[in-house]
Amino acid sequence: MSLDSATVRRIAKLARIRVDDAEVGVLQTELNAILGYVDQLNEVNVEGVAPLSGGAQMAMRLREDLVTDGEQAENILANAPDRVGQFFAVPKVVE
Repeated sequence: MSLDSATVRRIAKLARIRVDDAEVGVLQTELNAILGYVDQLNEVNVEGVAPLSGGAQMAMRLREDLVTDGEQAENILANAPDRVGQFFAVPKVVE
């Protein structure tokens, strides 16, 4: 399938994209390349492959849900301009 410039302008109008006359040729080439790729995908033999409607059909691997402090307090506070113990020290903003 090949798109002509009128179809490219119509697609741009439907997508509410302003396209100058100089850009129509570039978009036409790009859209034709995309449609060519889709045509290649249509040639793939998918007989016997069950359709997958979403990721809900797969079993999820879950990690153990543990509460931790991240064990990186020193690495994080190494960039702090001022600190008090294991906390960032900031200027008082409320009187």
